[in-house]
Amino acid sequence: MEKIIQPTRVVCAVIEHNGKILCMKRTRSRFPYISEHWEFPGGKVEEGESDHEALLREIQEEMRWDIFVGKKLAEIDYEYPDFSTHLVAYLCRCDSDEGFLLLDHLDSKWLAPEELDSLKWTDADKKMIEMLSIER
Repeated sequence: MEKIIQPTRVVCAVIEHNGKILCMKRTRSRFPYISEHWEFPGGKVEEGESDHEALLREIQEEMRWDIFVGKKLAEIDYEYPDFSTHLVAYLCRCDSDEGFLLLDHLDSKWLAPEELDSLKWTDADKKMIEMLSIER
């Protein structure tokens, strides 16, 4: 009997400021299909944490930045070759488009929603963008 592995629950922040969305470029990793690809910032939900708590913690750890977490936008499941993820996106806001640090990313860009397709996204984030475009 094959062991069933639950997908990892991951939260991401779709941070909007002045009509633009924050995009973050991942560092190199052992998985070439996500290495140096773009994503929405966020991370894994730890045991006992709410999505909201996890998102605030992850943004603090990765960017040393305070955001405001708003409504849930969408949820998707995605299977990569080596792991699977359950990605939950939240609409978030910030006081300024400056002031965060790149502690866990190579680069950042603020793009208008129609410009998001210009980046090489992780497959899960790309699927999320497609879903969010449908719901607009």
